[in-house]
Amino acid sequence: MPSNPQQSGTGTTNPNRGSDENFIVERIYKAVMEQRLAPNTKLSEARLCETFGVGRMRVRRALLLLSSQGIIELQSNRGAYVACPDKTEANDVFAARMLIEPPLVRQLAQSSSDINLSVLTDHIRLEDAAREKNERTEIIRLSGEFHTKLAEATSNKFIFRMMRELVTRTSLIVGLFGSSENASCPDDEHSKILQAIQSKNAELAEQLLISHLNHIQGGLEMETRQEPQDDLATILGAT
Repeated sequence: MPSNPQQSGTGTTNPNRGSDENFIVERIYKAVMEQRLAPNTKLSEARLCETFGVGRMRVRRALLLLSSQGIIELQSNRGAYVACPDKTEANDVFAARMLIEPPLVRQLAQSSSDINLSVLTDHIRLEDAAREKNERTEIIRLSGEFHTKLAEATSNKFIFRMMRELVTRTSLIVGLFGSSENASCPDDEHSKILQAIQSKNAELAEQLLISHLNHIQGGLEMETRQEPQDDLATILGAT
């Protein structure tokens, strides 16, 4: 008798839930960014299989994807836990960005005639739309993506890779420790940075970028710690 294609590993997929690992990734990512899933929360494979109605292989693939994004940590012989960056790591991330991004936007301003900035203009429109709808997770994602698009505009693939990793870590830190009033980049600062680049004002673009990063870091509440939670089904929105 042929095997059931809905079965994988030890669990059986519920067709009414997202069975794809990307669905699991999105649910966990969203819960972390909305501060519903606390740092150091254990993500038990068995609990996740039960919560999403899938087998272990899909859960393991989802956890590997989340680990590659820095959202969770896979600890040897202990399992998966929501990442818990501390104040030192947060400071190191912002220090690294301070070394890379100010000269990056200076370079873009000096060569703005030779690059296509329409992608950044369109992106800011998406940010504005997300703010109008008060979509916290989307706001955080788009806010970080603006900075990776700045790096991409340089056409330097190594700078882009470094910025993508730094922005991912920053998004996690902001999602975990940003206050509800300061959960992302402030409303108009991206627009001002882009305007300075477009007007070829390299010094202003650099100053605005430095102020911008300081603003984000200053909005973090690193001393506030949520307790790890246990009810994954409720937190992840699966019943």
